[in-house]
Amino acid sequence: MKSSKAPQQGRFPDGFLWGAATSAYQVEGSPLADGAGPSIWHRFVRTPGLVRNGDTGDVACDHYRRFKSDVALMKRLGLTAYRFSISWSRVLPAGVGRVNPAGLDFYERLVDELLRAGIEPMVTLYHWDLPAALDDRAAGSTRTRRTGSSSTLKRCTAASMTGSGCGRR
Repeated sequence: MKSSKAPQQGRFPDGFLWGAATSAYQVEGSPLADGAGPSIWHRFVRTPGLVRNGDTGDVACDHYRRFKSDVALMKRLGLTAYRFSISWSRVLPAGVGRVNPAGLDFYERLVDELLRAGIEPMVTLYHWDLPAALDDRAAGSTRTRRTGSSSTLKRCTAASMTGSGCGRR
């Protein structure tokens, strides 16, 4: 909310943001397109018996390929904000190291399209979409290096284990 004025009965305050929110895995589709690496969700949904009907997010809403028409629809709906998450494995396929330029380019084009439409981009950097390579590196580890990012690694490890563990029988 951008205004400190109290709302009148039946009215939202000036500057109220009308928006929508998504997560990368749930809407983007194309999880391995253009050099992206697999995420924990990509692997989880392919584990037999964990997901009803073997459904995956391979197509989802196909936002990765249809983002321009999606943004046009947001504008027609009168949205003023869009909260989306960045697929870490799309940008950093191995979780660390080499950056995937095509992955960065997708998000740059999405943000540019949102701004042209007058929609404020709101980015979530991590929404339960850990690169599988990081999960592999952290799984079973009983020690964490003492670095500035150790707590981040612990949180991601906990998230991947919680996310995967919930579906186990």
